[in-house]
Amino acid sequence: MLKVGLTGGIGSGKSTIAAVFETLGIPVAYADLEAKRLMNEDAGLRNAIIRQFGDGAYSGATLNRKFLAERVFGDPVALERLNSLVHPVTIREGEKWMQNLAGRHPYAIREAALIFETRAAGHLDFIIGVYAPASLRIHRAMGRDHTTREDILRRMRNQIDEDIKMRLCDAVIRNDEQTAVIPQVLELHERLLKMANPA
Repeated sequence: MLKVGLTGGIGSGKSTIAAVFETLGIPVAYADLEAKRLMNEDAGLRNAIIRQFGDGAYSGATLNRKFLAERVFGDPVALERLNSLVHPVTIREGEKWMQNLAGRHPYAIREAALIFETRAAGHLDFIIGVYAPASLRIHRAMGRDHTTREDILRRMRNQIDEDIKMRLCDAVIRNDEQTAVIPQVLELHERLLKMANPA
Protein backbone atom coordinates (compact mmCIF):
# COMPACT_ATOMS: atom_id res chain seq x y z
CA MET A 1 0.00 0.00 0.00
CA LEU A 2 1.33 3.42 -0.92
CA LYS A 3 1.69 5.88 1.94
CA VAL A 4 0.64 9.29 0.60
CA GLY A 5 0.98 12.67 2.27
CA LEU A 6 -1.28 15.64 1.58
CA THR A 7 0.07 19.00 2.62
CA GLY A 8 -0.24 22.74 2.06
CA GLY A 9 -0.24 25.99 3.96
CA ILE A 10 -2.99 27.29 6.20
CA GLY A 11 -6.14 28.02 4.19
CA SER A 12 -4.95 26.10 1.12
CA GLY A 13 -7.95 23.76 1.26
CA LYS A 14 -6.24 20.51 2.27
CA SER A 15 -9.35 19.20 4.04
CA THR A 16 -11.52 19.92 0.98
CA ILE A 17 -9.14 17.96 -1.26
CA ALA A 18 -8.90 15.16 1.32
CA ALA A 19 -12.71 14.89 1.35
CA VAL A 20 -12.71 14.35 -2.44
CA PHE A 21 -10.23 11.49 -2.05
CA GLU A 22 -12.48 10.03 0.68
CA THR A 23 -15.43 9.98 -1.74
CA LEU A 24 -13.24 7.79 -3.97
CA GLY A 25 -12.94 5.28 -1.12
CA ILE A 26 -9.44 6.31 -0.04
CA PRO A 27 -8.83 6.36 3.74
CA VAL A 28 -7.63 9.72 5.07
CA ALA A 29 -6.13 10.52 8.48
CA TYR A 30 -6.11 14.16 9.60
CA ALA A 31 -2.99 15.00 11.60
CA ASP A 32 -4.50 18.01 13.40
CA LEU A 33 -7.48 16.00 14.66
CA GLU A 34 -5.17 13.16 15.65
CA ALA A 35 -2.85 15.53 17.53
CA LYS A 36 -5.80 17.04 19.44
CA ARG A 37 -7.06 13.57 20.36
CA LEU A 38 -3.62 12.41 21.49
CA MET A 39 -3.02 15.52 23.61
CA ASN A 40 -6.16 14.58 25.53
CA GLU A 41 -5.86 10.78 25.56
CA ASP A 42 -2.15 9.85 25.54
CA ALA A 43 -1.02 9.84 29.18
CA GLY A 44 2.69 10.14 28.35
CA LEU A 45 2.13 13.13 26.07
CA ARG A 46 -0.23 14.74 28.57
CA ASN A 47 2.35 14.44 31.38
CA ALA A 48 5.12 15.82 29.14
CA ILE A 49 2.96 18.86 28.25
CA ILE A 50 2.18 19.51 31.93
CA ARG A 51 5.89 19.24 32.83
CA GLN A 52 6.77 21.72 30.11
CA PHE A 53 3.91 24.25 30.45
CA GLY A 54 2.45 23.73 33.92
CA ASP A 55 -0.85 22.40 35.33
CA GLY A 56 -2.78 25.16 33.54
CA ALA A 57 -2.22 23.28 30.26
CA TYR A 58 -5.18 21.07 31.20
CA SER A 59 -8.56 21.85 32.66
CA GLY A 60 -9.58 18.65 34.36
CA ALA A 61 -9.04 15.91 31.79
CA THR A 62 -9.20 18.25 28.80
CA LEU A 63 -6.44 20.20 27.09
CA ASN A 64 -6.74 23.92 27.87
CA ARG A 65 -6.22 25.11 24.29
CA LYS A 66 -6.58 28.80 25.14
CA PHE A 67 -3.92 28.59 27.86
CA LEU A 68 -1.52 26.73 25.59
CA ALA A 69 -2.15 28.99 22.57
CA GLU A 70 -1.34 32.08 24.66
CA ARG A 71 2.01 30.55 25.60
CA VAL A 72 3.16 29.25 22.23
CA PHE A 73 1.84 31.57 19.50
CA GLY A 74 4.22 34.47 19.18
CA ASP A 75 6.93 32.56 21.08
CA PRO A 76 8.87 30.42 18.57
CA VAL A 77 10.87 28.67 21.31
CA ALA A 78 7.74 27.62 23.23
CA LEU A 79 6.05 26.53 19.99
CA GLU A 80 9.08 24.43 19.07
CA ARG A 81 8.97 22.81 22.53
CA LEU A 82 5.30 21.92 22.11
CA ASN A 83 5.86 20.60 18.59
CA SER A 84 8.81 18.48 19.75
CA LEU A 85 6.45 16.77 22.20
CA VAL A 86 3.38 16.39 19.98
CA HIS A 87 4.78 15.64 16.52
CA PRO A 88 6.71 12.43 17.27
CA VAL A 89 3.65 10.91 18.99
CA THR A 90 1.37 11.97 16.13
CA ILE A 91 3.76 10.63 13.47
CA ARG A 92 4.06 7.32 15.34
CA GLU A 93 0.27 7.05 15.54
CA GLY A 94 0.04 7.80 11.80
CA GLU A 95 2.51 5.02 11.07
CA LYS A 96 0.42 2.56 13.10
CA TRP A 97 -2.73 3.69 11.25
CA MET A 98 -1.04 3.10 7.89
CA GLN A 99 0.22 -0.35 8.97
CA ASN A 100 -3.29 -1.39 10.05
CA LEU A 101 -4.62 -0.53 6.57
CA ALA A 102 -1.87 -2.35 4.65
CA GLY A 103 -3.22 -4.83 2.12
CA ARG A 104 -6.76 -3.45 2.25
CA HIS A 105 -6.36 -0.35 0.07
CA PRO A 106 -4.09 0.63 -2.86
CA TYR A 107 -3.08 3.78 -0.98
CA ALA A 108 -3.98 5.83 2.09
CA ILE A 109 -3.53 9.54 2.77
CA ARG A 110 -2.18 11.39 5.76
CA GLU A 111 -3.28 15.04 5.68
CA ALA A 112 -0.92 17.35 7.57
CA ALA A 113 0.23 20.95 7.24
CA LEU A 114 3.73 20.25 8.57
CA ILE A 115 4.86 17.15 6.68
CA PHE A 116 8.23 18.65 5.77
CA GLU A 117 8.69 20.72 8.92
CA THR A 118 8.29 17.62 11.15
CA ARG A 119 10.34 15.33 8.88
CA ALA A 120 7.27 13.11 8.46
CA ALA A 121 8.02 13.08 4.72
CA GLY A 122 10.56 10.31 5.33
CA HIS A 123 7.72 7.95 6.28
CA LEU A 124 5.79 8.57 3.04
CA ASP A 125 6.04 7.27 -0.54
CA PHE A 126 4.39 10.19 -2.36
CA ILE A 127 3.46 13.72 -1.30
CA ILE A 128 0.70 15.88 -2.77
CA GLY A 129 0.80 19.63 -2.24
CA VAL A 130 -2.32 21.81 -2.25
CA TYR A 131 -1.56 25.29 -3.58
CA ALA A 132 -3.52 28.52 -3.27
CA PRO A 133 -2.23 32.12 -3.45
CA ALA A 134 -1.38 33.70 -0.09
CA SER A 135 -4.13 36.35 -0.31
CA LEU A 136 -6.79 33.67 -0.83
CA ARG A 137 -5.37 31.48 1.94
CA ILE A 138 -5.47 34.41 4.39
CA HIS A 139 -9.07 35.24 3.40
CA ARG A 140 -10.19 31.61 3.80
CA ALA A 141 -8.43 31.13 7.14
CA MET A 142 -9.80 34.37 8.61
CA GLY A 143 -13.34 33.32 7.67
CA ARG A 144 -12.92 29.76 8.89
CA ASP A 145 -11.16 30.51 12.18
CA HIS A 146 -12.89 33.84 12.91
CA THR A 147 -9.56 35.45 13.64
CA THR A 148 -7.50 38.42 12.52
CA ARG A 149 -5.21 38.79 9.54
CA GLU A 150 -2.26 39.25 11.91
CA ASP A 151 -3.05 35.96 13.70
CA ILE A 152 -3.10 34.13 10.37
CA LEU A 153 0.15 35.78 9.24
CA ARG A 154 1.81 34.78 12.52
CA ARG A 155 0.76 31.16 11.99
CA MET A 156 1.97 31.26 8.38
CA ARG A 157 5.39 32.41 9.57
CA ASN A 158 5.69 29.13 11.51
CA GLN A 159 5.49 27.14 8.25
CA ILE A 160 8.10 26.90 5.52
CA ASP A 161 7.69 29.12 2.46
CA GLU A 162 4.79 27.90 0.33
CA ASP A 163 6.75 27.94 -2.94
CA ILE A 164 9.50 25.83 -1.39
CA LYS A 165 6.91 23.43 0.06
CA MET A 166 5.24 22.94 -3.33
CA ARG A 167 8.60 22.28 -5.01
CA LEU A 168 9.28 19.51 -2.47
CA CYS A 169 6.00 17.75 -3.35
CA ASP A 170 5.68 14.98 -5.95
CA ALA A 171 2.47 16.51 -7.33
CA VAL A 172 0.55 19.75 -6.78
CA ILE A 173 -3.19 20.42 -6.86
CA ARG A 174 -4.15 24.03 -7.56
CA ASN A 175 -7.03 25.11 -5.32
CA ASP A 176 -7.12 28.75 -6.40
CA GLU A 177 -10.83 29.03 -7.37
CA GLN A 178 -9.70 29.38 -11.00
CA THR A 179 -8.86 25.74 -11.74
CA ALA A 180 -11.34 22.85 -11.29
CA VAL A 181 -10.21 20.66 -8.41
CA ILE A 182 -12.06 17.38 -9.07
CA PRO A 183 -10.37 16.61 -12.44
CA GLN A 184 -6.98 17.17 -10.77
CA VAL A 185 -7.86 14.77 -7.95
CA LEU A 186 -9.19 12.14 -10.40
CA GLU A 187 -6.02 12.34 -12.48
CA LEU A 188 -3.85 11.90 -9.38
CA HIS A 189 -6.06 9.07 -8.14
CA GLU A 190 -5.49 7.17 -11.40
CA ARG A 191 -1.76 7.85 -11.20
CA LEU A 192 -1.57 6.54 -7.62
CA LEU A 193 -3.61 3.43 -8.47
CA LYS A 194 -1.11 2.64 -11.25
CA MET A 195 1.81 3.21 -8.89
CA ALA A 196 0.23 0.91 -6.29
CA ASN A 197 -0.57 -1.80 -8.88
CA PRO A 198 1.93 -1.56 -11.72
CA ALA A 199 1.00 -3.66 -14.76
